[in-house]
Parts: sequence; structure tokens; C-alpha cells
Amino acid sequence: MFRKAAVAALVGMALTLSFAGPSSAGVQGKELTCHTYVGGGGSYGVADCRNNTNRAIAFRVKVVCGWMADQTGDWITLNPGDHVTSSARCDGPLSTGVGSVDWEEG
Repeated sequence: MFRKAAVAALVGMALTLSFAGPSSAGVQGKELTCHTYVGGGGSYGVADCRNNTNRAIAFRVKVVCGWMADQTGDWITLNPGDHVTSSARCDGPLSTGVGSVDWEEG
């Protein structure tokens, strides 16, 4: 009985953590202003980014896909003032949908 309750509690915590709200700029070490969200009924993640700096910055979306391998979008270079989205899908046979969405600058 105790084991079942412990498993249920862990699953509940994992679900709570996997549905965190959208993120935005202000994350230490990141320069783009980005908003992330999940679309397609939970099958893809999107990073919608704007470059408010005075130099070009490359970025890509990073999506955690549950039981399947995590996915990343293609690298996109944003010039100063540009705005664009990057997306990646979690649609493999083992996918449990998007767990979280973030972006990587490089």
C-alpha cells in the first residue's frame, strides 16, 4: 500500500513539474527576449524570440519529449531587431508529449 502511494506521489510531482508555465528573458546568460509555449495538443514546443541587442545572435529551441529523445530546432541567426520562432516536434512512437520548452543561444 505504501509503495503505491509513493509511486502516485512521484508521478504527480513529475506531472506538475512538466507543465511549468512559459519562460521569458531574464534567465542569466541569455540575451534574447523569448517566450516559449507548447502547441499542437502537446506535440511540439516553440520559442518565439526577439533580438533587442546590437549584434547578431544564433539560437534554437530545445524541447524535452518525455520517453523519446529530446529534440532541438535548427540554428537560426537573429540580427538586431529581428523576431522569429523556432520549433521542434515530439511525435515519435514513445513520445509522451512536450515536457518543457527552452532555448539555447550560441
